[in-house]
Amino acid sequence: QVQLVESGGGLVQAGGSLRLTCAASGNIFGRNTMGWFRHTPGKQRALVTTITTGGVTNNADSVKGRFTISRDNAKNTVYLQMSSLKFEDTGVYYCYFRTGYNDMEYWGKGTLVTVSS
Repeated sequence: QVQLVESGGGLVQAGGSLRLTCAASGNIFGRNTMGWFRHTPGKQRALVTTITTGGVTNNADSVKGRFTISRDNAKNTVYLQMSSLKFEDTGVYYCYFRTGYNDMEYWGKGTLVTVSS
């Protein structure tokens, strides 16, 4: 089992910045992928960005150039720096973890990001 704890959500004005953090704990070994998905109003949960232990990223087109994902493998922690936030970025952001050896997926409880226009 892997546990994920998110932090850093909140209210921000359009054009502002926020940083999300997700710390993983539990049975973590070997390669894995961590990242963020979001559930925005009226839409299904969708990819924001992910990063592997090797540093390979996968980003949604809607956040390219505005959001940056990074990770500290020693701490099993992933960070999402969000800049130039838009109203449509409002939603619940979920931390995501996928093991490298059997593709087991885990989710955090979510953190709310609200961007005021």
